[in-house]
Amino acid sequence: MLKFVKGPLESIDGVEIYPIISLLIFFLFFTALFWWVITAKKEYINDVSNIPLDFDTDQGSHNNQKTD
Repeated sequence: MLKFVKGPLESIDGVEIYPIISLLIFFLFFTALFWWVITAKKEYINDVSNIPLDFDTDQGSHNNQKTD
């Protein structure tokens, strides 16, 4: 199975740069995400985490009615 992938890739010039680029993109994305999580305001995190719990009862009773 590996020879089907490795064979054609060996004939491409400069193919060894693609794993390096993908690792760099992966590392930069998760570093930026980690930095955003560390620097996020606690008030914003609390507001976003309570969105599912802030359920309006008028909308809930309307959405739960069955239509016959």
